[in-house]
Parts: sequence; C-alpha cells; structure tokens
Amino acid sequence: MPKIASQAKRLRIYIGESDHWKRRALYQVIVEKARELDLAGATVFRGLMGYGANSRIHAASLLDLSADLPILVEIIDSEEYIAKLLPYLDEIVEEGMVTIDDIQVVKYGRKTPNR
Repeated sequence: MPKIASQAKRLRIYIGESDHWKRRALYQVIVEKARELDLAGATVFRGLMGYGANSRIHAASLLDLSADLPILVEIIDSEEYIAKLLPYLDEIVEEGMVTIDDIQVVKYGRKTPNR
C-alpha cells in the first residue's frame, strides 16, 4: 500500500466532562457537528486527572464517578475544513481552550476520495 503524506491542522478542544450545550454533553455535540460538516474524523479522550483556568484539580476515583474529568476532542483535517467548525465552537464552548497547530500526516493505506 502506498505511503501518503500531507500537511494538515490539528484542532484540540479542552473542556470538562460536565460541560453541556442545550442539555447534551458538549463533546458529543462537537463530534456530531464535525461529522455534519464532513470533517475527516474526531476522537474524544477522557483524562484521568487535570486542572484548568480555575486551578481546581479534577481526578478519577472509584468513589467519585462525577469528578468532572478533563475531556479532549481532537480533530485532524485540512485548514479549510477546520475553519468550518471554528465559528460553531465560538458559539458553544463557554469555558475551555481551543488550540490549532500544524502537523504532518503520514498514513499508510489507500487514498479514497470522499470529498
């Protein structure tokens, strides 16, 4: 299979597990919007421990199932497609951090034109 390399953007959205938008989990809303906008893919990571702007530490514990753990939504795509999601994030992410960085994608597989 051919090796395919390209430049892309990595969008990272750092939020809390308890963050919601219109009574739905914010990370779920973001992933569904990314899919609706035809972005290449999205992955949600749940952190074991972390703290943010308020400096309060959130940690996973067997005794506390509602620890408001850190959530990271990561999306990798072209600059053009990432840009489609940014206005929506401005609207729905009330607390959190959004970062974008340049990456090089190296993937092994067949190129399948979806777009």
